[in-house]
Amino acid sequence: AVAPRCGWVLPGLEQRLAVPATLSPAAARPYAAAAKPAKKDAKRSRQEKVKEKPRPRRRLLMTKPVDDVYLTWLYRRPSYGLEQALGMLKRFQELDFTHPKQFVYINVFLDMALQKKKKVDPFSSSVALPHRFTDEVNKVLVFTENAQEAEVAREHGAAVVGGVELIKWILEDEIQADFYVAVPAIIPKLIPLRNKLKRKYPSTRRNSLGSDIPKMLKFFRECHEYTVEDENVIKTRIARLDMPTEHIIANLKTIIHDICTFKPSNFDPIVQRLVIRSSTSEGLLLNLDGILPQVQKVEEKEEENAADEDQQKPVQEPVST
Repeated sequence: AVAPRCGWVLPGLEQRLAVPATLSPAAARPYAAAAKPAKKDAKRSRQEKVKEKPRPRRRLLMTKPVDDVYLTWLYRRPSYGLEQALGMLKRFQELDFTHPKQFVYINVFLDMALQKKKKVDPFSSSVALPHRFTDEVNKVLVFTENAQEAEVAREHGAAVVGGVELIKWILEDEIQADFYVAVPAIIPKLIPLRNKLKRKYPSTRRNSLGSDIPKMLKFFRECHEYTVEDENVIKTRIARLDMPTEHIIANLKTIIHDICTFKPSNFDPIVQRLVIRSSTSEGLLLNLDGILPQVQKVEEKEEENAADEDQQKPVQEPVST
């Protein structure tokens, strides 16, 4: 504004004053427009460098260590036969001077996948073990409105016996039991307890609904219960360490065979890994050969036998007329 009054103009001032007002911000600041491609080029060069770097190859795990002291993460976890693992657990107890009657536990890792995106829902089950390892008795409640059935239930060790009058106390948590069994006549009146008891609600599938009260009480008072945790793991005790090895093996196989019934045999086995340990020892990975039920092999043998029978049948010649 001073220059026109004085009659003189600074060099280059006309060019500055002649800049149109409608210029874009990028044209008014050419350095900003040039900075953006530079940043993009820098990002591209970094990404290219990352891609050019070869990924570090994971070292293959070795099978068996040579020395007594070694890094465990460099070697595959060894697996043991069932009898060998039990012998090691008993030996660990002797060397560590721990209690000989400690519990033996198993951790079962499951493959719950079915076809496509379907999978086996987490479940719980009860099984009668061939060799009991504890004197604990489960608390069983019996639903019945028949006086004679109630007397039979009390004689065979039922903790609580009653009819619909128990519903209120169960809903208010005044009465609790480990298992609930019922006779068929009263089951329509127990519908209010379905959401409360959930998996423990009496049903024929769980063998907790029936007319043979002594049989149901004997099973549920002495049965062993296990549950799937964290969607695919079962952690349960199976025996005591001082029991004979064959008794521990029988209990373990009984539980494993019951677990395998929750997935159809035409899919991959539900048991992926099996680890056994005692209360004070490390876990030992078991070799599954001879532990899982051989369902497929039995079916194959039956098919082979059927084929042999067909071959042995005499071929009947057509009768000419």
